[in-house]
Amino acid sequence: MSDVTLTIDEQTLTVPQGTTILQAAQKILCEIPTVCYHPHFTPPSLCRVCVVEVEKSRVLVQACSREAENGMVIHTNSPRVQLARQVLLEMLNSAADLSDAPELQAYTKKYNADPKRYGPAVEPRAFPVYDDNPFYLRDYSKCIMCWRCTQACGEDVQWTFAIYRADRGFDAHISTFEQVPIPESTCVYCGNCVQACPTGALKAKRAAWLEQGLDLKQLARVSNLERRENS
Repeated sequence: MSDVTLTIDEQTLTVPQGTTILQAAQKILCEIPTVCYHPHFTPPSLCRVCVVEVEKSRVLVQACSREAENGMVIHTNSPRVQLARQVLLEMLNSAADLSDAPELQAYTKKYNADPKRYGPAVEPRAFPVYDDNPFYLRDYSKCIMCWRCTQACGEDVQWTFAIYRADRGFDAHISTFEQVPIPESTCVYCGNCVQACPTGALKAKRAAWLEQGLDLKQLARVSNLERRENS
């Protein structure tokens, strides 16, 4: 496998062929924001927050999935890139509750994203909080459809396919197969989807209880009660 030489923000480096722009940037400690990307999953290239500007390219490209090419000259924080990230973050903030997404909140502040500049806010999509199993909660009003949970549940990690994408267009959302309750699905309660979720749409019950102010003794009592009820 041959190497390729490229320039990122005026720094020239050589990387193995097949290296993505994001991976190349990480080698020189150049930070590119990501949302849907996870280092252990196949890049879905959905959120586009990682876009960068490549000279002589008509459009911005996703750093998480675009492979580095010989002679590329890349700008990761040009005015065009900053504007694209600002608009994308404004869309994400207007579509979902990001109160449990500290990384996205930091990006929102960094790029001065303000959904209110488009006019009065509209009601985001609303979903009930699904509390149908002993281990975690599902609150899809916080979901940004990054697919990380479905990748963790699917062929990138667990091969369980308990949760997956449902419907299309504006009605698209994450659900269980055939939209059955979690205990009736193929879920094995591995917790990989919860760990992968960047927005708190999937949250371990213990974490939710701690946020509500329960102490460890109370948590133990609640856990014992749930075990007796489910035995």
